[in-house]
Amino acid sequence: MEFSFYLGSHSSFSFMGIFFCLLLFTFFRNSRVVLADSEYLIGLGSYDITGPAADVNMMGYANTDQIASGLHFRLKARSFIVAEPGGNRVAFVNLDACMASQLVTIKVLERLRARYGDLYSEQNVAISGIHTHAGPGGYLQYVVYIVTSLGFVRQSFDVIVDGIEKSIIQAHQNLRPGSIYVNTGEVDAGINRSPSAYLNNPASERSQYQYNVDKQMTLLKFTDNEWGPIGSFNWFATHGTSMSRTNSLISGDNKGAAARFMEDWAKQKSLGTQSHSSHVAASGTHNNQQGFPRRVSNIIPPVHENSNKLKELVSSFKASGGKQLSGPQSIVQRVRNTFSQGSQPNFVSAFCQTNCGDVSPNVLGTFCIDTGLPCDFNHSTCNGKNELCYGRGPGYPDEIESTRIIGDRQFTKAVDLFNTASEQIKGKVEFHHAYIDFSQLEVNVSSSEGKQVVKTCPAAMGFAFAAGTTDGPGAFDFKQGDNQGNPFWKVVGSLVKAPSKEQVDCQKPKPILLDTGEMKLPYDWAPSILPIQILRMGQVVILCVPGEFTTMAGRRLRDAVKEVLTGDGNGEFDNNVHIVIAGLTNTYSQYVTTFEEYQIQRYEGASTLYGPHTLSAYIQEFRKLASALLTDQNLHDQGPQPPDLLDRQISLLPPVIVDSTPAGLRFGDMSNDVPINSTFKHGGVVSATFWSACPRNDLLTNGTFALVEFLDSSQNWVPAYDDDDFCLLFKWSRPSKLSAQSHATLEWRIPQDSLPGVYRFRHFGASKSFLGSISYFTGSSTAFVVV
Repeated sequence: MEFSFYLGSHSSFSFMGIFFCLLLFTFFRNSRVVLADSEYLIGLGSYDITGPAADVNMMGYANTDQIASGLHFRLKARSFIVAEPGGNRVAFVNLDACMASQLVTIKVLERLRARYGDLYSEQNVAISGIHTHAGPGGYLQYVVYIVTSLGFVRQSFDVIVDGIEKSIIQAHQNLRPGSIYVNTGEVDAGINRSPSAYLNNPASERSQYQYNVDKQMTLLKFTDNEWGPIGSFNWFATHGTSMSRTNSLISGDNKGAAARFMEDWAKQKSLGTQSHSSHVAASGTHNNQQGFPRRVSNIIPPVHENSNKLKELVSSFKASGGKQLSGPQSIVQRVRNTFSQGSQPNFVSAFCQTNCGDVSPNVLGTFCIDTGLPCDFNHSTCNGKNELCYGRGPGYPDEIESTRIIGDRQFTKAVDLFNTASEQIKGKVEFHHAYIDFSQLEVNVSSSEGKQVVKTCPAAMGFAFAAGTTDGPGAFDFKQGDNQGNPFWKVVGSLVKAPSKEQVDCQKPKPILLDTGEMKLPYDWAPSILPIQILRMGQVVILCVPGEFTTMAGRRLRDAVKEVLTGDGNGEFDNNVHIVIAGLTNTYSQYVTTFEEYQIQRYEGASTLYGPHTLSAYIQEFRKLASALLTDQNLHDQGPQPPDLLDRQISLLPPVIVDSTPAGLRFGDMSNDVPINSTFKHGGVVSATFWSACPRNDLLTNGTFALVEFLDSSQNWVPAYDDDDFCLLFKWSRPSKLSAQSHATLEWRIPQDSLPGVYRFRHFGASKSFLGSISYFTGSSTAFVVV
């Protein structure tokens, strides 16, 4: 841009010219200051990835009876992009999913390449899962991870790929100058579920740490130069197993809940209408048993103060009956649409996973369900039976309350760290990535006998894998801490694939139950080629790993990378470097324990696929990536490529054939209505059941299956809560397994801070005709009073 102006010869030029030049000088000086303080372009994005809420097996517990049948709250892909103006950039995606998938990653990168060329690739894009065990399965490509989902589920896969792509597109479009701050603090939201294995680590090493789990949360606060705070991402270790192995409602578990709470808190704060429950939670004095952070209640003006008038008013609103819709109109009814931020994007908050391998959110400990006594310490059994030993969450026996409490603890600390973050991130944006064949990697290790070269092994799962964990025990007579195996199950495993002597020796002391790395029919059962990745933003370094590292394994990896970065002597990094592990990233390869923990062969050791030296292999390869950060060495395109197995996937999940209702009834009609003229109190539960159709007909992405509507002062029904709210449950069921008829039950746990007034339920759905056409419908319940 050019400036040109005429300077006349009048005497006034002396004063006015000098004054104008001073103004220009001040303007440009201030502009330079802004640019100097804002080293980065920052963009955040979020998109719905909620999969089929019916018929599909949940991913995580490998429990064939855990079939999705409704929604606790919706799942999201949340992304941030940080870029140097005209330079490098990194993109990080946090999924409300059990883990990342190699196939998902491949297809997302293909779409990004088609849209943006080489701007985004496997080098600088990381996709990480929060490890909820309450999301639909069937989206991974390796056989062992999709057996219980009856193979590949295209609908699960597509919604995740679409959502990741759209969240990154949002983040890309939102790129603007801004700043990043980092902060850390302790959270008490997990215990070690395999303490006997942890105790096998050297005493000298354990003495360096106060706890047998990592309690530190590391938070990044993103701010926009114009709009101020726009989001946060944090990393903290605790499993997504507050919701149990018998839960059938799709849920982001404790981390997904924490993200909901913080995004709602931020929206209310920006509106200046922060609710009582959010304020109490943020202050760390949450004593409200139903204190769910709210979105809407405080922006709807209170209109009804006389309970008798409310009861008179409610009698005039009966159930509407089912009505046909022209399309999926629930999208415009969602509660979040109530908030209009103009051109400013929504606040995005992600609660990411790190080295959670041996960390459980069931913090009350493990107990036998038959006697109530503590479980056996070494094997987590009850009278020799592992299936009777369960961990208890802080809300026991209510798993939803346990989810809320553990989520609230993370949310509370995140708010504190967000509000007090003052350390600004400054420095380069860099990334390095490599594919490594972990099935036959030579590793240099040090031992009492000096340095030696060992090798990793093809993937294999031990007997204790089948025992499960105290978060979700397995069946039969398997138990944790088993390094011998059972002769009967050895025979059964050998019928599938008998491991070679070399494999048996390589995996020792793990007794092999399934030799997954050498099982290739109908295609690969387990991965062998894995991605590892480092993302750097100034003094923050993210180690992206494709598995679940235990507490001590994660500590060793972080320490090894820190030693490389700070020991170089060039001064680029010092002891203030923040190194975090992003677990379950880019693909999934189960667990990584220390060598010592592996010897004990609890669940985590039995699930460390590539043998006792797996962690040493990771440390060796990450040291190379860390060195590349210091030397600017180009590691691009090194290593073998993982397979794309999309065309070989097999799906045995039956499709939806047809939906129907009893004669004389329509979709959206009431099956079990709210009682006429009923009144409910805060903290109570109200429900209604509709004649419905299979949720697989349309996922209603960015829409809702369920609403609680509030009658405003103009006698209009406005959305107050939807199926993305923690307090509103959408439960779907069939009268029988093969029935074409189905019900949708909407259940509302009335928050303490909801406004007194008149409410009703509203249900949305999509039905399938015998000819395959999809029709949309809605229906509303009889109104009721909350006082």
